[in-house]
Amino acid sequence: MKKFKYIYALLMLCCTVVVAQQTPASKQSKDIAIVGATAHIGNGQVIENSIITFSNGKITNVADAASISVNSNTMDIIDATGKHVYPGFITSNSSLGLVEVNAVRASNDQRETGNIKPHIRSLIAYNAESKVVESMRPNGVLVAQISPKGGRISGTSSIVQFDAWNWEDAAIKVDDGIHLTWPNPYTFGRWWLGEDPGVKLSTNYTNQVEELNTLIKDSKAYLKGSKTTKNLPFEAMKGLYDGSQQLYIHVEDERGITDAIAYTKAHNIKNMVIIGGYEAHKVTDLLKANNIGVLIGHTHSLPNSSDDDYDLPYKMPKLLIDAGITVGMHTGNVSNFQTRNLPFYIGTAAREGIDKEEALKIITSNTAKLLGIDDRLGTLEVGKDATLFISEGDALDMRTNQLTHAFIGGRLISLETHQTELWKRYSNKYKN
Repeated sequence: MKKFKYIYALLMLCCTVVVAQQTPASKQSKDIAIVGATAHIGNGQVIENSIITFSNGKITNVADAASISVNSNTMDIIDATGKHVYPGFITSNSSLGLVEVNAVRASNDQRETGNIKPHIRSLIAYNAESKVVESMRPNGVLVAQISPKGGRISGTSSIVQFDAWNWEDAAIKVDDGIHLTWPNPYTFGRWWLGEDPGVKLSTNYTNQVEELNTLIKDSKAYLKGSKTTKNLPFEAMKGLYDGSQQLYIHVEDERGITDAIAYTKAHNIKNMVIIGGYEAHKVTDLLKANNIGVLIGHTHSLPNSSDDDYDLPYKMPKLLIDAGITVGMHTGNVSNFQTRNLPFYIGTAAREGIDKEEALKIITSNTAKLLGIDDRLGTLEVGKDATLFISEGDALDMRTNQLTHAFIGGRLISLETHQTELWKRYSNKYKN
């Protein structure tokens, strides 16, 4: 029996080694220049024949290649003629690194028990060696906001990059905001009790909103007063009032969005972002007047109501962009593995009439702005992190988005994953 245990342990170790994440890349040691690619800056600008240089993890030059010469003796030069270079794509409200296998409870760390828990930090549960996280990189998804789920206030999110040994190394912005799920104003009649089965106003809605008002008042009173006993939830909400954190409100319907905006204004909460916003196109004037952006859900979905246009999810980005709203995209409503399709969700939106460079902003500069990281990421500009990738073709088209190189903070990262290894293994199976 003892011998069997040793053999079993050895087999488990071997399996772990086989499926482990690629070793994180070493720090950039030599200047790098990418020459000849079509550069999609991420702010709507395109440079057809570009040169991009970066040193010590920061972009040092972005220009037309005809205007600058490079010295191959002092830097590594990547000839990307005929290819395309993009800023790393950013997803938000994701459970990447918090859930490995949905059906295995021990690998699911995305929610804690309780209803009001702003002090719960998703970052410390983030698994940097997740196979799911690793699978994002070959499609150019290199950065994500990791957010908790469950309860009225689910906790605090953080923003990470996808090439790290642990959560400390992965963190780009720690505890960037608190996530609140707005109460649903509507409910369905209980037909089994003889009620009209249609939609009606929820009798609990007013009470639930009042509970949120009380929470804000109590937490402010606590923060101003003398603290004989430490209250962790109230302590965690301080950033909402001094402007150092965002309040991410998960809400879909028109009335909920309207009431959520009124709520933040009434309590002088400085920074607010809507997550979801399925009916945001109905209140664009209100959103624009209050300078509130929306992280919409992915486009590959069905309408929520039989009365909606069949293609409403596809054209939602255009409706909001045309109204002057800052639009990003979240992937909290898809399975973790499907997050890698982020660029193709945007490709679908571009087919609805948005200029392709404007559509690209949804998962680059716009999302970076809404997450408060646009000083470091989201565009290919001097001084920003060299988090970018080179693709054989259009990165928003699943047929041509074939990455040849990807960099995070100037470090050349591996594009191998558990899935690419399996693809290579079985691609020759039927050729012999």
